Amino acid sequence: MNGSAAPAYRRLSVEQRRTQLLAAAVDLFGHHRPEDVSVDDVAAAAGVSRPLVYRYFPGGKQQLYEAAMHNAADELRKCFVEPSQGAPTQRLAHALDRYLAFVDEHDAAYSALLRGGSVAETSRTGAIVDGVRRSAAEQVLLHLGAPDPGPRLAMMVRSWIASVEAVSLTWLDEGKQPPLPELRGWLVDHLTGLLVITATTDPETAGIAAAALALETPDSPAGELARRLAPIVEAVAHLLPDDDGRGMLGA
Repeated sequence: MNGSAAPAYRRLSVEQRRTQLLAAAVDLFGHHRPEDVSVDDVAAAAGVSRPLVYRYFPGGKQQLYEAAMHNAADELRKCFVEPSQGAPTQRLAHALDRYLAFVDEHDAAYSALLRGGSVAETSRTGAIVDGVRRSAAEQVLLHLGAPDPGPRLAMMVRSWIASVEAVSLTWLDEGKQPPLPELRGWLVDHLTGLLVITATTDPETAGIAAAALALETPDSPAGELARRLAPIVEAVAHLLPDDDGRGMLGA
């Protein structure tokens, strides 16, 4: 990989130099596949010598990659942290805006990290990814008012996190289409749908859904979804039981 002209060398403190080298590595791994980044690339981007990189990161590329992934993981964890105010689906929309912006800006690293198979992949980087997933699920459950969920609700949220990852990767494969606001709206609708459907068979989720939806407003994502669903609900109204318990089409 050919880097740009190296910046002028500057004398820095130990911590400043380490931070500088890590910033260069984060940028390179964020925009290129791990296989395409070398220690020489990091040195060139930071304007230092190759031996100096090894002085601060004796493990070379692998240590730099794992440090960069820790940095990325910290950023992804922050994406789902949102003040517990307002409609839950609006909070979720704000979190997804940050998450998807990260995917957009660090597309190569996100794709390599989630798909695995990289020469830099280790059990440690896998644990980093799983830690982000757990943290995201915990934040979503907090916004739903369920910090200690039962198995069905926990499974539902974790499955949605997996869906967000799969959709993000597909979005990258499809040339970053549809536009991010449309993608974010669809993902918020997805979670709302999962919550409501799970509520029909799980009493705990039913209580959580009722409390969370009570906080929604007509102009929140859930309110907008309700308006779009109204014609569909009306179209299937004949499937609902009438006063004597028979279906509307029942004899």
